[in-house]
Amino acid sequence: MVLSARIQYVMSRRRAATTFDTVRTLAASLPGVEEGTSYGTAALKVRGKLFVRLKEDGETIVLRTDDFERAHMLQTHPKIFFITDHYRDWPWVLVRLKAVRRPMLKDLIEGAWQRAAPKSLRG
Repeated sequence: MVLSARIQYVMSRRRAATTFDTVRTLAASLPGVEEGTSYGTAALKVRGKLFVRLKEDGETIVLRTDDFERAHMLQTHPKIFFITDHYRDWPWVLVRLKAVRRPMLKDLIEGAWQRAAPKSLRG
């Protein structure tokens, strides 16, 4: 079956699914990044300090942040960011991988890394 040019165009415009492999790739260029686990899921750390991990559902990441930034993210992009009661009092935000775009994800990972990395790595 031959697809029409319009259908081929639409299918080519779909973005690739964002997965933890995407997160891993984006973080790979940051100094001192180590792969590990946290709560039984894939995680990325810098000098042993966690800055992002895959949540147990496999579709969400847990990302280090601060209270001010988290409040802003939750208010401005509720389809991307959320928290559960478990994270309410901690400097973490949950990010829906299906909803976040790669450029934003790159910035988020870099910000989380900055918060976890020692000054000697932050240059």
